[in-house]
Amino acid sequence: MKQTQISSRKRQQGAALVVGLMLLVVITVLAISGMNTATTELALVRNDQAYEDAFQAAETGLETALSQGQFATAGITSMPLQTPSNQDINTIIRFEDSTMVPDRAFSLGVGSGIAAYHFLATSEAKFLRDPGNTTDRDSSATHTQAFYIVGPELSAL
Repeated sequence: MKQTQISSRKRQQGAALVVGLMLLVVITVLAISGMNTATTELALVRNDQAYEDAFQAAETGLETALSQGQFATAGITSMPLQTPSNQDINTIIRFEDSTMVPDRAFSLGVGSGIAAYHFLATSEAKFLRDPGNTTDRDSSATHTQAFYIVGPELSAL
């Protein structure tokens, strides 16, 4: 009986080492895979944040331009904004057309000298990760909003 136990032990002496090394390799591969996934997710979040910054900057450009009320029927009104160094915002308001106000919109009706002046506001914003240098992490957004102003029918507003 002793002879069988001794020969059985000799055959098993290296098995624990091999199993341990295999588990260590598997754990290492999982750790490296997790690190690569985390790095990729960080890049995705960084890009999403850059786009969100550009999106919000374009919205700010539109809101600021509309709140200033500088609408002209002759030419294009350009309004660059003072921004942090990593953002560039430019808003343009362009006159589109002038139409008469329909009867149902106002009690005065067509022919009363009231007109609707149609404008198109476009805000372009850029978020620069490294100002002065072009990188693959830069982002831009363009927002357009149409609106009209009701006022007296004039040749120029």
